[in-house]
Amino acid sequence: MSFSPSTPSEPAPPGYHVETFTEDERALLSRFFTNVDGPVFGIVNLPEVVKGALFARYSRSSRSVRRLFLDEFAGNPDAGVGAIARQLAASGPVVGLQQARGLYDRVFNQFGDDSVAQLGGAHLACEQASNILTKVLEWGRLASYLEQSTRYIFYDKKLGNRYRYHVPPELEGSPLDAEYRTTMDFVFETYASLIGRAVPFYEGLYPKQDSDAPGVWRSTIRAKACDDLRGLLPAATTSNVGIFGSGQAYEMLLMRMRAHPLSEVRAYSDLMLTELRKMIPSFLTRVDLPDRGKAWSDYLASVASDLEEKASGIGQEPGERPEVMLVDWDPEGETKVAAAALYAASDLPDDQLLNYVRSLPVEERVALIHAAVGSRRNRRHKPGRAMERTSYRFDILSDYGIFRDLQRHRMLTIEWQRLSPEHGYITPPAIDDIGAAAIWAEVMERTASLAERIAAEHGGAVSQYAIPFAYRVRYYIQMNAREAFHLLELRSQPSGHPGYRRVAQQMHDQIRTVAGHTVIADAMRFVDHDDYALARLGEERRLAARRARQQ
Repeated sequence: MSFSPSTPSEPAPPGYHVETFTEDERALLSRFFTNVDGPVFGIVNLPEVVKGALFARYSRSSRSVRRLFLDEFAGNPDAGVGAIARQLAASGPVVGLQQARGLYDRVFNQFGDDSVAQLGGAHLACEQASNILTKVLEWGRLASYLEQSTRYIFYDKKLGNRYRYHVPPELEGSPLDAEYRTTMDFVFETYASLIGRAVPFYEGLYPKQDSDAPGVWRSTIRAKACDDLRGLLPAATTSNVGIFGSGQAYEMLLMRMRAHPLSEVRAYSDLMLTELRKMIPSFLTRVDLPDRGKAWSDYLASVASDLEEKASGIGQEPGERPEVMLVDWDPEGETKVAAAALYAASDLPDDQLLNYVRSLPVEERVALIHAAVGSRRNRRHKPGRAMERTSYRFDILSDYGIFRDLQRHRMLTIEWQRLSPEHGYITPPAIDDIGAAAIWAEVMERTASLAERIAAEHGGAVSQYAIPFAYRVRYYIQMNAREAFHLLELRSQPSGHPGYRRVAQQMHDQIRTVAGHTVIADAMRFVDHDDYALARLGEERRLAARRARQQ
């Protein structure tokens, strides 16, 4: 769908940084973005591959999508942007747009065919979103997300007149407002100072080899420093998220956001709805209707409020638990997987197949699972849906940084508790090595004290903004064995963060030793249980070699 702006960009809402562009840049940007000033905007009138490439750059860049577009795409003849702009300038209204909207409205509103809402989508850039908000944005399974990574970007520079953190509207003008800003500034100044110490420390610990290109070595050292120091970043830290979703996915997301207890989330949903209605208006007619979307949001808010009240009456202290604990599994899981493997190849009903497999000797059941797994040459060769016949539920207590990485696996079921100082924090070993243990502890204690006062005055939801990633949060992950292949093999790769590698390794161990599913655990042959001192180096070398081959 083509988009042609008819009005100037709306002013950015208060509290958000506004980028500076020249008049020529604004004129070009207005052809391809639904606004030029706000933190939320759609990407239009570009080939899908260009939209995807723009979002792909989010992971390793501190720049906004609009600046990336100007710097890396607008002047690139391979991107074809100039030709598209000339074509748009010469073209008239989009043919058939009103007719298409009318047809959609008739099908959707008259017949209630929600599946139609899955067939149109949009690329939306969501910038300057706190890390509390990004977890809300990435909740849904039926959309694609790419978020700015704390593993590749230093957060030592200000965005406009302050560091990259969100000030919750609930605190603005309150007695805690000034203390919150002062504390956040202190946290980011500490982060910037320790980056300046961690990078030279790792450069000395892992000197560049003659065979390493300078860029490969620098990227690896940078990632190592980021891995250690991201624990200082508070949940208020702002990030950029690129989303590609269907109309249905956006509708559900917006209704959840409008029911959220935090002002940032509710206000951001309005910004998103404004931009989405410039691109796919017919797909979002119900979101703010009193008897449709609003009623749905009210229902969600009511359920959440009732459960909060009931949970507050439990009156028990958390028991001691390990970092990762398998709490539920099916003792017959491997037998059921073996039976499920035969289903599509046979003509027998499900229960009859299960009874047949139960009657087989153990070695024949194992052979069935081996046949379903096949000869896997790499971790991308995944067994089929028979592995969905059994599942595992883990209770995890890890630092918030690890949670952020694992939360992105949308095909599993994950729920998390409110972030608080209650479960303590982690201190990476390198913090001691660079002589920063005292300042690290000061950051943790100062933010915890602030969070407790915010919770007393404004509630626990708002207090989360002040809490650094190093603090632990409790969450559960429930996944079938097929998803476990994907998550455990991916998150245990050598280039992964040491924290989530450890969690993945423990989950794999417990599938074997606690659930007793040794055949399934053995089939996950690409789970890596080794330790690596400079984990990213191998991956950076592979990327450099690939770039060299492509030149």
